[in-house]
Amino acid sequence: MLRVAVVGSGPSGVYAAQALVQQREVPGVRIDVLDRLPAPYGLVRYGVAPDHEKIKSLTGSLRSVLEDERIRFLGNVEVGGELLPTARLLELYHAVVYCVGAARDRTLGLPGEELDGVHSATDFVSWYSGHPDARPFDLAGVRSAVVVGAGNVAVDVTRILARGVPELRPTDMPQAALGALADSGLRTVTMVARRGPSQGRFTTKELRELGTLAQVDTRVDPAELALDPACAEPGDPAAAAALPAVARRNVEVLRGWARAAPDPGARRSISLRFYLRPVELLAGPRGRVRGVRFERTAPDGRGGVRGTGAYEDLDAELVLRSVGYLGVPPAGLPFDAATGTVPHAAGRVLRAGRASVGEYVAGWIKRGPTGVIGTNRPCAKETVSSLLQDAGPLARRALPADPLTALRAAGLHPVEWPGWLAIEAAEADLGRSLGRRSVKIPDWPGLRAAAGIA
Repeated sequence: MLRVAVVGSGPSGVYAAQALVQQREVPGVRIDVLDRLPAPYGLVRYGVAPDHEKIKSLTGSLRSVLEDERIRFLGNVEVGGELLPTARLLELYHAVVYCVGAARDRTLGLPGEELDGVHSATDFVSWYSGHPDARPFDLAGVRSAVVVGAGNVAVDVTRILARGVPELRPTDMPQAALGALADSGLRTVTMVARRGPSQGRFTTKELRELGTLAQVDTRVDPAELALDPACAEPGDPAAAAALPAVARRNVEVLRGWARAAPDPGARRSISLRFYLRPVELLAGPRGRVRGVRFERTAPDGRGGVRGTGAYEDLDAELVLRSVGYLGVPPAGLPFDAATGTVPHAAGRVLRAGRASVGEYVAGWIKRGPTGVIGTNRPCAKETVSSLLQDAGPLARRALPADPLTALRAAGLHPVEWPGWLAIEAAEADLGRSLGRRSVKIPDWPGLRAAAGIA
């Protein structure tokens, strides 16, 4: 029998476990899916926006995998710490697949980034998604927010800031986050990109949602569209045809907003700005941010932008940067700081350039923060294929009868699947008590108590 530990219960980890149980080359495989958190599903639970219920419904297919009798979920287990070093984990399993994602965000590296009110979009997402490590956000006194970035995460946080509380109440957003958003006096959210509209990294579906929010006026400056050779009207048909399909669709959406008349009944506005590069975060009273200084950029003719020497200040009491993710060095594993990944060959961990027997990676820690949720499936299959090629020698190594016994003996308190179901039930009860649907428990004590391990 081949016993495998998969570290991480997000999509890449679950897809790796699924590929292992679906293969036929090696019979009798047993998988333990370990997670530092008491709850499974990774970024599907703690990264997908609460108002994106269709994407969050992916938990149904992830659940069906984790409920397979050959797979065991063990939450509340931190790998790489004092209680469970990576070397010890490899003593308990024939193979270990690390699927730990990219948990850190990139910084802007600008003066004033240390000011109060300047945060990463990652931290904001964690807060409104109920991650137990998240810091609370105080939105009191925030009238204007600036989001720096032009990807789907930037669109998500812009939408959540602008969306009305009645639309968020039916979601599983923690009550404290919902209350903070309800009490804020936010009026304007500005999403800013240093390049042009045709180079935005957001998908058309995400972009269009910004124009469907109740009592929100979505604005685009026609002059900034005109700066982009692919967006200028009447435009060059040949240049437009050369754009990727998603960029063409995005440009059409933006053109529609640029032509639309302002909505006088809107209670909030979203402004999408382009060709602005942040250069400084401006300090206000008591060390809090009061705005962002941008330099106007222009196309450089090579697909990039150049500075023009013209500057513009935007007011903001809240600034969220959304300029990409970075991998965090997994304790006990080699790490390439330049790429934010673990060195590997087809998923096999490389130590000093040689494959480390029994150690594998999948997901963002393998390939970097690229792709969508579905991209993790072929990535996981490649890694599992490498593992199965190595299975013969790996399976000959003697192991303890049950790793769970050793984990408990080390002082860990794993949350098994019934414990997770108890958390789900507690969140459903919490929602009913608040007159809402299921509401996330956002703190460690609450999660552990619900799981029965407080």
